[in-house]
This record gives sequence, C-alpha cells and structure tokens, in this order.
Amino acid sequence: MFGRVKSLDAILATAEKKSLHRSLGAFQLTMLGVGAIIGTGIFVLTAEAAQKAGPGMMISFIIAGFVCAVAALCYAEMASMVPVSGSAYTYSYAVMGELLAWMVGWALVLEYAVAAGAVAVGWSGYFVGLLREYLGITLPTALVNADALIASIKLAFGATNSEAIQTAIATGGYVNLPAFIISLLVTWLLVIGTKESAYVNAILVMVKITALTLFVVLALPVMKSENFEPFAPLGFGGISAAAASIFFAYVGFDAVSTAAEETKNPQRNMPIGLIGSLAICTVFYLLVASGVIGSVGAQPLFDAAGNGLAPGSTELAAACATKGGQAVVCSKEALAWTLREIGGQQGSSWIQQAGNLVGLAAGLALPSVILMMMFGQTRIFFVMSRDGLLPEKLSKVHPKYHTPHVVTVITGIFVAIFAALFPVGALADISNSGTLFAFAMVAIAVLILRRRDPNRVRPFRTPAVWLVSPLAAVGCVYLFWSLSGYTKLLFVGWAVIGLLVYFGYSRSRSHVGRGLVEVHEEDADIPPQPVPPLPGGIDIND
Repeated sequence: MFGRVKSLDAILATAEKKSLHRSLGAFQLTMLGVGAIIGTGIFVLTAEAAQKAGPGMMISFIIAGFVCAVAALCYAEMASMVPVSGSAYTYSYAVMGELLAWMVGWALVLEYAVAAGAVAVGWSGYFVGLLREYLGITLPTALVNADALIASIKLAFGATNSEAIQTAIATGGYVNLPAFIISLLVTWLLVIGTKESAYVNAILVMVKITALTLFVVLALPVMKSENFEPFAPLGFGGISAAAASIFFAYVGFDAVSTAAEETKNPQRNMPIGLIGSLAICTVFYLLVASGVIGSVGAQPLFDAAGNGLAPGSTELAAACATKGGQAVVCSKEALAWTLREIGGQQGSSWIQQAGNLVGLAAGLALPSVILMMMFGQTRIFFVMSRDGLLPEKLSKVHPKYHTPHVVTVITGIFVAIFAALFPVGALADISNSGTLFAFAMVAIAVLILRRRDPNRVRPFRTPAVWLVSPLAAVGCVYLFWSLSGYTKLLFVGWAVIGLLVYFGYSRSRSHVGRGLVEVHEEDADIPPQPVPPLPGGIDIND
C-alpha cells in the first residue's frame, strides 16, 4: 500500500519541467479563496442549516469554522512547501504512497465536481427570483428544480410516504435548466484562461462582500431575542448535522492550494491566500447567520410525529408547499427572502428592494464560486493525468490559452448534469464526504513529514503541529460521521469504484510504478529517465 511514494524532490522537478503558467499573486489568491468560500454556503445553505439545527446553526458555523481553521494551517504548510498543482492528492503521494494518493484524488472529485453542481443549483434559485422580482417572469416549475424527479424515483422504489411524494410531484420539477446553462458558461470561461478568470472573479468577490455587508447592516438592527428560542430544537445532533453540511461553506480555501503551480512566489503567497481568505469569510458567516435568525427566525419544520424533516427531501418540499414557502427553511434564496420579509414587516419598500439587490449580487457573484470549484477539479485531474494515473491526453494544455482544456470540458459536462438533476442539499453533503476524507489525509501527512523529513525547508510552519494536526484529523472524522447515512454509503460506493479503476487501469500505467519521470513537451523525444532512489536507498526501478 505504501510502496510507491513519489519523493518531494521528484514532484518539484516534475512541476518545473511541465508546469502551468505562473500568473497569480497574493491578492488574487486571497480573492480566489474568498470567491470560492463565500457563496452557496451562506447565500443558500443557511436555509439547509436552519432546517437541521434552528438557531443552533450559530454553533454549527463555529464548529465547522474551527475544523476548517486547523485544517487550513496544515494545508498552508504543505502548500508553501510543495507549491505544485494537486492539493491533497499531491501531498498524499509524497508522504503516504500512490494508493492513498489515488483515493484522495478520487475523493476530491466529489469535493469539486459535485460542489460546483451544488453552487450552480444555488445560483439558479437566486436567478429565478431575480426574473420574478425584476422582470415579472416566472419560469415553469418543471424547468427550475428536480423535486418531482427525485419524488418519482422514490415512488418507483416503493417509498411509503405517498401523500408527501404526490405533493412533491405535483409542485416540483424535473430539470434545473438555469443551473445546467450556467455550468456550461463557466466551463467556457475556464477554457479561455486562468488569469482572465481570476480578474473576473476579483470583481465578483467585491460584489458579494458589498451585498453581504448591506444584508448585515439591514438585518442586525431588527434582531429579536425571542427568535433565538428554542435555540437547539433538534438537540446537539441537529447542530452536528448542520455543522457537517455547513462545512461545505468553508472548503473554498482548498481550491486555493490547487492553484499553487500557477502562483508567483508560492512560498510567501500561498499561506496568505489560504488563511487570509478563511479569516475574512468566517466573520461574514457569523454576522449574516445572526441576521437571518434574529430578524425572521430560523425554526425547522417537523412531521406529524415531531421529527425534523430532512433538507432537500420530498417531505420537506411537500411541507413547504402547504405553507406557501413562508419560512426561511423553504427559501431557495434565503438572504434575499429575509430582507423582503423584513421590508414587508416594516412596510418599507426600499428594504424589499435591498433584498432584490442582494439577490442580484448573488446572481452575479455565485458563478465565481462555480468557477473556482471547477478550477480546482480540472487541476486535480491535470496532475493525476500527468502522473499517468489517468489518460495522459487529459493533461494536454491548449496552445493558445495555456489551460488544460480537455479535462475542463469533460468536467464541465458532468457538473452541468449534476446541477440539472439533483437538489442543492444532497449535492453539498456528498461533496463534504470527499472533502473531509481529503482534509484528514493532509493533516496526517503533515505529521508524518515532520517526523520523516524534519530538516526540509518549510516557509510556513503549522504552529503547535502536534496539537493542531490531530485536531484537524479528529474534527474531519467527527463531521464525516455527522453526515446522513445515505451520504456515507454513497462515499463508500464511490471509494469502491475508485479502487476498481485504480487496480484495473491506473496502477499498471502509473509513471512512478513504471520508473518514469515527466519530461517537458518540447523534450518529448528524449527517452524517459529513471526515478532517483528514494530516501533510505529504496529503488523503485527494480
């Protein structure tokens, strides 16, 4: 299992011989991180968290933020020390061997591709609201969500709650067309070029920050203490479940680490981008969550037996239909809906218009999150292909745009399909399962490398590493265990498929396994060179 380790020296040499164009500085990285972090988690998943934990989602944000902070410190050390594409996959390859590296890379597919689909679905909710509020256009329900599709599948497999299912079929839809279209548009933007995408993203990040600031200014002054009671209607289990979902809102910093190979002076700029973006976003999350809870309330909906309904379920869709959607847990545009409610309660049309402006900002800015998630996914595939674990044609770089266009297009098609057919909550939880596994591996890798190679230059050192790293690993395991049962089963199934692909294709074609190192495309006619012996005299060429 641990026999095929790609040394850090070999990884860095590979990156130098066949690398992507370095064009990103500290400010751009921070903006990329903020762009990836602030998005669906706060604009959309606030409603999901409220359904799981009620006002207790404040604690959920703190728990998820803490786990992400200690993980970020581990990532910062690894990213500054190993400034190449691949993120947790590359770090695992250098420390724990090819098999675990493959599984981490396979899990990162769930993190990025599925997450991009979730963000696209979140954007769709705001886009539909904008068309309704500004232009008076109401899109057919059949084209803006997949509730009826999911309900029909449940009915086909013999689900027993027929009344809720029939209601969901009657009020839901079969495809999310706006989410499908925006996914393809972002794919096109990524093919054009990394630097251009970063500039567009920096503008959209400022739009998001302005919108969230406006929300906080309008919502906090009308907070009512009674809206925080009961604080934890579903107990600590609900808070833990919400934290596991909310974790999705913090994981954008990992996408920053995948840009290491396109970063100028990565030893300095990577830690700034990682930790700076996380700190900015955490402050906004807590303020915005307080505003939602205190202004309009955030109590979950229950079934007849007093049990909380699962977010994204047909049962919740049916309950929301009977209430006319008049609850924040039912909203697909939670922040815009909250400000419209505040304006209605106070008879203030300008506050209602502010809600529309927040919706407009989300509609403009959420595509930047899709961009960053797909950016991270394509770079993971790029480096796995460069290592021979995936078909090498995937790592082909466009001669004009200098981007891995083949894998970008393939990723975009799959993201568009995910976005068109699945609800946002289910996609977010599935994405989290892969993310938490990858983060735990990075935390462990930091400790192993500190012990195995203590003298290697570390431009950024994780403080109190023997405390921070175990906390990160244990925190990831805790949040993974708090995910729903079907999410954990899907992760196991995905892992089994990954193992079949690895032993059926990747293991025999691995460059490390074959004793090869990468060469620059201009030197393709030069025979591949053997991999140097690993520390300890181990020669994998034998």
